[in-house]
Amino acid sequence: MIQTALNHHQLLERLSTCKELVADAAAHLLDPQGRDLAARIQWWQLPGMWAEWPVAVLGSGPPVLLLHGFDSSFLEFRRLAPLLAPHCQLFIPDLDGFGFCPRPAPPEANPQAVLRHLGSLVSAIGERTPGPLGLIGASMGGSVAVELARRCPERINRLLLLAPAGLTGNPMPLPPVLDGLGVKFLGLPWVRKGLCRSAFANPDQDVGEAELEIAAVHLQAPGWAETLAAFARSGGFAGCGNPLPQQPIEVLWGANDRILRAPQKRAAQTLLGERIRELQNCGHLPHIDQPQTVAEAWMSFQPV
Repeated sequence: MIQTALNHHQLLERLSTCKELVADAAAHLLDPQGRDLAARIQWWQLPGMWAEWPVAVLGSGPPVLLLHGFDSSFLEFRRLAPLLAPHCQLFIPDLDGFGFCPRPAPPEANPQAVLRHLGSLVSAIGERTPGPLGLIGASMGGSVAVELARRCPERINRLLLLAPAGLTGNPMPLPPVLDGLGVKFLGLPWVRKGLCRSAFANPDQDVGEAELEIAAVHLQAPGWAETLAAFARSGGFAGCGNPLPQQPIEVLWGANDRILRAPQKRAAQTLLGERIRELQNCGHLPHIDQPQTVAEAWMSFQPV
């Protein structure tokens, strides 16, 4: 159980605020698909965890766990979820320390905490829906998926990675002071707008107020800044791809990706080889730019 300097009443207040933010998103987000996905959030009490945790649950069929990227939330899958839900039961959490998760103080924000939370979540999903679990991870969520698959080989039967980040390279912890400055920078509205636009292949066409709102709405969660700074100090996920897990892996990434730098893509190409399929007119978010293509790729991807 996580120990925290906040007292029980303060923890409950943080949890209550997170629940209110999700409820408000379900009622008022500009994006109707975002509203619908927020309305599917359940709050699960997971074994060994100090609070209830948000998980969007929808659809029916074989279970699939979807993992979002860095400084994002479950809302990242708003366009893909309705395409997969007729065929799969989807479980879409916020990663520990991100999205609308309740955050303790001082924060325990590092890859180990993220994976501990997901291990507990995988166990809880298994109690509800026994059988093999599919895994879809986007950007940093791709590295998280690879790490999780190695830890749960008996539960996870295949992985679809969407523009995975962190499979190669080494952790690069930000030192104190720089971590806080970096988070303040990320919180600036014009910076959020620029990052959001850079993730899309055609930002002038596809990025409006609805997309900008979703890119920033989780920043209102209590503890967002100090938790993100702590995660930056940890070095985050890096070098997670070697060795690759034993399960079948497919990869989609965009030819117009402006988030993954050329050296990162070359290193990932060396690691992943023929598992990669490059999508034209697609940026760093295949599940946003081309959700139908991603859904079709998942449905045609059969485990060995």
